[in-house]
Amino acid sequence: MQLEINKTSLPVFSALASEVRLEIIQLLSKNKMNIKELSAVLGISSPIVKKHVEKLEEAGIIRTEKIPGKSGLQRISILKVDHIEVNFPKKIYHSFATYETSIPIGHFTDYQVKPTCGLATSKDFIGPVDQTKYFMDPQRMQASILWFTQGFIEYKTPNYLQEADQLQQLEISFEIGSEFPFSNDVWPSDITFSLNDQELGTWQSPGDYADIRGMYTPEWWPDNLNQYGLLKTIRITSHGTYMDGEPLSDVTIADLDTGIDLWKLRMEVKEEAEHVGGLTLFGRHFGNHDQDINVKLYYI
Repeated sequence: MQLEINKTSLPVFSALASEVRLEIIQLLSKNKMNIKELSAVLGISSPIVKKHVEKLEEAGIIRTEKIPGKSGLQRISILKVDHIEVNFPKKIYHSFATYETSIPIGHFTDYQVKPTCGLATSKDFIGPVDQTKYFMDPQRMQASILWFTQGFIEYKTPNYLQEADQLQQLEISFEIGSEFPFSNDVWPSDITFSLNDQELGTWQSPGDYADIRGMYTPEWWPDNLNQYGLLKTIRITSHGTYMDGEPLSDVTIADLDTGIDLWKLRMEVKEEAEHVGGLTLFGRHFGNHDQDINVKLYYI
């Protein structure tokens, strides 16, 4: 689950602001339980437990199913979410001028992928899934999502820096996740990023999410397939390369050739990676962020 710092996220923040509800989450992370069972463990009355459960349901953190029991149907509570990420507003660097480009998901210039794999536009799949040849289908230019288990995808975008411009920071943001047949919230994948054939580092994606529908994922997309990824930002600075502020490698701006005409970005799941858990890229009209791959250059 991903949250923004706005009023739409208040039900989740409110649901988490309770010791009792946090304990219910801990209990449901181990077993499915009904109200009576939760009441016995927590040592509080069933009506009070029911109110706490309803609060967690309204926030989308748990769900309740009706299953046959000895005395008829009983309501069983199940934890829906095992990961919550809060996206804070992006920091703006006022002291620098910028060049910014957006690369559509389907505008890759090279690829080598292995199934499970596929692409889709905002309206339909592009060919049958798990057939790599469809990554060259002309419709790929309209792709809003793509996925593969192992291999790489590569993009190129113009370098708009002029001769007198001095690059201070390079920023690349995208929505990404692992790739598991259908979905799996706990499915680590080691994804390596390179810029102009220089490796920037490897980040481990936690999973492939379908606990709730993506905010922009189209209605035709099945509920049991990956719904959204995590919005990640790579920043190359004069001090090193970072993923959302966490160190990724020692590559700095000084290590980049800023006189080139094109930036070449590669995202790869290597065959020899410890966790070969695939890669899914979400573009416009899919996932939780209505954007493609954004590249931003800060210069003076």
